[in-house]
Amino acid sequence: METNEIQKLIDFIAQSGLDEVNIETADLKIKVKRYGTPVVASAAPAQVSSAPVASVAAAAPAAAPAPVAAAPAASDESKYITIKSPMIGTFYRASSPEAPALVNIGDEVKPGKPVCIIEAMKLFNEIESEVGGRIVKVLVENATPVEFDQPLFLVEPV
Repeated sequence: METNEIQKLIDFIAQSGLDEVNIETADLKIKVKRYGTPVVASAAPAQVSSAPVASVAAAAPAAAPAPVAAAPAASDESKYITIKSPMIGTFYRASSPEAPALVNIGDEVKPGKPVCIIEAMKLFNEIESEVGGRIVKVLVENATPVEFDQPLFLVEPV
């Protein structure tokens, strides 16, 4: 089974709402389990849910000006091109723990240049830039899980 086929299968399972799927053939055995939201997403809300409801209600009026302030920042980032994750896995900035990062902020990238590694099912996939420009922001921490189509880098076209 090719990586692309596995990715399509994972996407289908994610959209179906199933919590567990087992597929077994003569050559391949796949077991996918999902319990609620991903661990990364559920860690923060679990702590927030213990906060008193009154403090959330009191913070709501103060939060109203925040979207107005955030709107210019969002439009400022609209001039950048986003490099997104082509698969689900673990994001690594370098090919090994001792190696330097493949790209840093300010580095020039061209189409085909490796920008990161995503490990999926014990396979290390080199992710190449599809755009040319300068890296302005790294949006993901090293050694953290990423989702399909999750933004990884912001690139300023040159």
